[in-house]
Amino acid sequence: MTGGTGAAYLCERNAVDFSPVKGAKRPEVDSHESKTPALGDHQARALLDAPDPTTLKGQRDRAMLAVLLYHGLRREELCLLKVRDIHDRRGVPHLRVHGKGGRTRYVPLRPTSAERLHTYMEAAGHAITPDAALFQQIRKTGNAITADGVYKCVLAYAAQARISVEGFGVHSLRATAATNALDHEADVAKVQEWLGHANIATTRIYDRRRSRPEDSPTFKVAY
Repeated sequence: MTGGTGAAYLCERNAVDFSPVKGAKRPEVDSHESKTPALGDHQARALLDAPDPTTLKGQRDRAMLAVLLYHGLRREELCLLKVRDIHDRRGVPHLRVHGKGGRTRYVPLRPTSAERLHTYMEAAGHAITPDAALFQQIRKTGNAITADGVYKCVLAYAAQARISVEGFGVHSLRATAATNALDHEADVAKVQEWLGHANIATTRIYDRRRSRPEDSPTFKVAY
């Protein structure tokens, strides 16, 4: 029993004549910026290039990291992808993403991601199996990679690329994609749709343009 609750209890029991915290407000929590750390551009590039392109695992993981960093998917969404979820819409390759609450969204596929996905699927041999899991376990079971498997992969490659960021996790790649898109003047409503956010306020927490170090008065001072 702490704070206002404890003081109110003591007042009710006549242990004190007044509440010393009456009228006091809890300090506001800054909810205007995401607490999930985003990577810098050089760190994102290092992570994208970390897997070995000559092995099946490396080819899978290169494609996986590209999908996460270029398309902002949640790791659960990545695990749900099937081969058939890569398809053309109006002549442009897209990913069909199965999001929260049963909502489906369609995300244009970046050429870099498309190339890596093609390389991986050809090597894995499931490119012609529409209902197969897109990202599969390396053991030849046909099962999709698990959310825990994605987590372990991302952290291992981050360590390999010497990325040491407090609070870093798979969601950091989604934060990186969102922050980078907004930094490069993507429309916030479009980013909301792209990420599959139900509320635009959730998207705005990734908008860090007001706090970019390069815009600080520190760099405007000239002696």
